[in-house]
Amino acid sequence: QVQLVESGGGLVQPGGSLRLSCAASGFPFSSYSMSWHRQIPGKERELVAAITSDGGSTNYADFVKGRFTISRDNAKNMVYLQMNSLKPEDTAVYSCQADSEDAHHVWGRGTQVTVSS
Repeated sequence: QVQLVESGGGLVQPGGSLRLSCAASGFPFSSYSMSWHRQIPGKERELVAAITSDGGSTNYADFVKGRFTISRDNAKNMVYLQMNSLKPEDTAVYSCQADSEDAHHVWGRGTQVTVSS
């Protein structure tokens, strides 16, 4: 079964940290670039961070640069998002996405991150 399953979300205080994980199965993970997106209620889904299939290159949205780090472990079919210095405006549903060079896409259902005191 082709799927992505996110975990690691929760409630955290401003300035705190969370590490999100995304487990992939059912497709050749190491051939897919991976990305994290988020959706805030009432707003469009937005790209947070992306990483190439071999992990050699990453890119980040300006609003997370210096705070979030994306990484992957191709041996474990996992992608991660380390989130530091969290702000209330980071509150959203975070989901991972897999993209192949021939435009095959896989999406996860997401995990809720709430930043509040």
